[in-house]
Formats: sequence, structure tokens, C-alpha cells
Amino acid sequence: MSDSPKLVALVTGGATGIGAACCRILAASGYRVGIHYNSSSAAAQALAQELPDSFAVGADISTEAGVDALVEALKDKGPLAVLVNNAGVAIDAPLFSAKVEDFDRTVATNMRSVWLVTKKLSRSMIRRKEGRIINISSVVGSTGNPTQSSYGMTKAAIDNFTKTAAMELAGYNILVNSVAPGFIQTRMTSELSPEVQAGILSRIPLGRMGTADEVAKVVKFLAVDASYCTGSVFHVNGGMYGG
Repeated sequence: MSDSPKLVALVTGGATGIGAACCRILAASGYRVGIHYNSSSAAAQALAQELPDSFAVGADISTEAGVDALVEALKDKGPLAVLVNNAGVAIDAPLFSAKVEDFDRTVATNMRSVWLVTKKLSRSMIRRKEGRIINISSVVGSTGNPTQSSYGMTKAAIDNFTKTAAMELAGYNILVNSVAPGFIQTRMTSELSPEVQAGILSRIPLGRMGTADEVAKVVKFLAVDASYCTGSVFHVNGGMYGG
């Protein structure tokens, strides 16, 4: 048993925020963690130094060539057991003035990458007849939010993709679920004005924002413990939306 290669958990966009929290909790759970990044090289390398037996891997996963490079880089790292599709971007703007190029970037980063990465990396899970795929979506995909038309569209699409992929992959013992965070404490939310923060908190029954660690704990449950959950969206939002 000790001679078996360590199972790998790959987290896209794993260098910061919720992604980094997922990397830490999965490493503590015994996985060899792959920390994917596109532009956050320094943060990814620093996290890889922090977590034992982990590694950083850079790729533009909004393109097929980038995903193919990612697949190639993972070949000698060990069996892929867990995939966390976390990479994403939010470019806020009112619908009437939003830029088409920002829409295209949001779709490519948030949605196309999830489809491409899952398509390519699920093949090794199919061969092993085992795997866990966890897609990070958002409460905004269910509720909508002003100035986030493109972001909300992509997150709603991720939840639908989760349901379809779960149906297709269930016969291979691959479980596919979404985790949909609400408003989470980040550097971005900390920079919001007190008035905007108060408006957000007024919508959350628990009266506070969540933490990246609280989201990561749900990811860990789905990666490690859940054995009869697939095709579901797990909301982590302090009660602002129940699903």
C-alpha cells in the first residue's frame, strides 16, 4: 500500500482565495495537490512550497492548447482523484454598457475552461473508474445580481453542466457536484464601502460574510467523505438562498 503513488487533487485557480483554501484542506487530507495558475505564478509557487508534496502548474485553461499542456504536465504526478474547477473571473458592469470583450473573457475563463478541463481530465478518472469533480459556481448563478449579467450566466451554466456531467459519469463511479458560495470575505469585498457592505449583510440571515475556509470544508466533504452525492449544488451562503 505504501508503494502506491499518492493520489492527486488538482485545483484550478488554486493560488489565492477559495482556491488556496481548497489546496490547503486537500493537502491536509492526504492528497498531492496540484496548484493550477494562469497569472498568479508567485502565489502558486509560494503555496507549493508551503504544502508538502504539492506542485504548481501554469496553463491558460480557457484554450484547448492550454488544457492539453495541463494534461501533459499532470501525466507523471500520480493518479488524478479529485478535480476542483475553481478558476474564474468577475468583470462587473451594467448590462447596457458592458463590453463584448469582457463578456467573451468571462465566458472563456469561467465556463469554457470548466468544460475543457473536465472533458480532458475525466478520461483518466474513467480509466480508473473513480473520481470526484467539484465545480465552484456562485449564488449569483441562482439569484442573479445587478451588474453581473455575464458572470451570473456562466455560473448558472456551471450548475447545469454539473447535473449533466453527473449523469454521464455516474456509471464510472465519478461523482460531480457544484459548490455555490455566497458573499465570501476576500480582499475585494474588504475594499467595498461600508454602505455597500451593509447592503450585502442585510441580505444574509446569518449577518456576516463567509470565509474561504468555510467553502473549502464543503469541498473537502465532497472530495473525501461524500459517496452518495452527485449532480447536486451545495449552497454556502449564510442562508441568503436555499436552492
